[in-house]
Amino acid sequence: MDTSQQPPARPRGAGTAATWGFAPYPVVVADRSGGVVGTNAAAATLFPRAIAGAWLRDVVPAWIADAHTRLRGGFPGPRNPGPGAFAHGPVGDRTFEAHPTGTDDGDIVWWLVDDTDRRLAEDALRTERERAAFLAGASSALLSSLNVERCMEVTAELAAEHLADAAVIVAPPRGRKVQLTFCGADGAVVHRTVRDDVQELPGLGEALRGFPPVPSRWIDPAAVPAWAVPEGFTGPVGSAAVTPLPGHGVPAGALILLRSSHHAAFTESEEIFARLFAARAGAAMSAARMYAEQAAITATLMRELLPPRLHAVRGIEFAGRYRPADHAERVGGDFYDVHPASDEGQESLVVLGDVCGKGLEAAVLTGKIRNTVQALLPLADDHQRLLGLLNGALMNSHHTRFATLAMASVVRRAGIVHLRITSAGHPPPLIVRADGAVEQARTRGTLIGAFRDVSSTTVRVELAPGETCLLFTDGITEARGGPLGDEFFGLRRLETAFAQCAGMPAEAVVEHVQMLAAQWVGRGGHDDMATVAVTAPHHAHLSAVNGHTRGRYTG
Repeated sequence: MDTSQQPPARPRGAGTAATWGFAPYPVVVADRSGGVVGTNAAAATLFPRAIAGAWLRDVVPAWIADAHTRLRGGFPGPRNPGPGAFAHGPVGDRTFEAHPTGTDDGDIVWWLVDDTDRRLAEDALRTERERAAFLAGASSALLSSLNVERCMEVTAELAAEHLADAAVIVAPPRGRKVQLTFCGADGAVVHRTVRDDVQELPGLGEALRGFPPVPSRWIDPAAVPAWAVPEGFTGPVGSAAVTPLPGHGVPAGALILLRSSHHAAFTESEEIFARLFAARAGAAMSAARMYAEQAAITATLMRELLPPRLHAVRGIEFAGRYRPADHAERVGGDFYDVHPASDEGQESLVVLGDVCGKGLEAAVLTGKIRNTVQALLPLADDHQRLLGLLNGALMNSHHTRFATLAMASVVRRAGIVHLRITSAGHPPPLIVRADGAVEQARTRGTLIGAFRDVSSTTVRVELAPGETCLLFTDGITEARGGPLGDEFFGLRRLETAFAQCAGMPAEAVVEHVQMLAAQWVGRGGHDDMATVAVTAPHHAHLSAVNGHTRGRYTG
């Protein structure tokens, strides 16, 4: 056979060289034993030692050689080894995917795809998603409490767990005192107050004033003072970041993040993320601090609006009970006061009133009336004049509400309690005698704050030992409830209940009346309820000063 007409022998891989020889991707061809058959120009630049005849393991990264070895036992297919990249790894400062393809000669063509940018984008997207989830969770955790100390603890815990090796929360200084909250890698939170100068740490003074933070790369770790490093912090400080905790108009403090020298320094991206976290933490702490301040103000004002605790004064028992219309409110439109006499033999003044409406707005007018009566005490001997001046004060104010009032001037002489009782549009007080008989004080008058002129009648009442005068608001008689749920408690039921109080101490009287009214209402709504009992005791203890100090006993 004439072989001169046969084509010359073809080198291995030459049939597919036209396919990969000019590919824009790096291509390395190796036989099954691991020897390099050939490379294209892109691969030659990437692997300059990968020449034909060299061993693949000696000229390419190990992850490519290992992937080639795994294919010796069997190839998934002549042309298609399966979906996706068969191997992935770094080449210098880049990362590549390695996709194998089989040739007709039994060689393996490795196509390398640079996926550095894609993976960086994926990593960045994953990081942003994780950070967004963290910020959402942090917001929920921070807003779960309006306690300032708890907010500082949560901020320190989250920052130490997700942002740094340790975190320090610096509260706004109060004079030379600075409150710090520490949290380290162990998650333990410690509160401490120091008197050191916060200006020692670069950027902290500016952060506490709300100015932009100093970048962490500009902070010398050696400049971090000892008081700013939590106990048990492992190793020297390698990097520090300081960022303000912005509040509502004023800074809520500052956040110090610390990393040991064993870990990488803060990147610009991490500093930005820390500021995003600090913005949420600062808002939560600022809200908690504002709530605490408002709560303190409210508590201070509330003390002046709440009815006082009553006690015996110069041989006379006084007791009062108040139940607001709304369980969530402690004050309302009903009020009472007892102004003790300054000297023995002088009258003490009892005032019980009911402002139109209920809730905080009614309580504001209640406070004004009580303060005005306090100022008018020198005129308490003349009930009509006192009511006229009080009415004028309400008419000249911006309030559009009116009020009813009952007052009694009380003094004890020779075992008998003498009362001068005046009503200004208020239900007349009741008197229970020693035998259980109940009487109404025959006093009437015009409500105050509604008309320019007011008029009233004053009656005199005497209480023998064991007898009581009860002042009450219409919240008692108009308490709606009963078996059908819509019937008034009414004056008759009140008188019947009051008749059972003959001989009782004043405290027992008001407790009994309030209990029956509350049982009548049940769980239904009601108006404010206030009661004051004035009782002539069987045996009185005369105190030297307002019933608090020891005195002499009289019959």
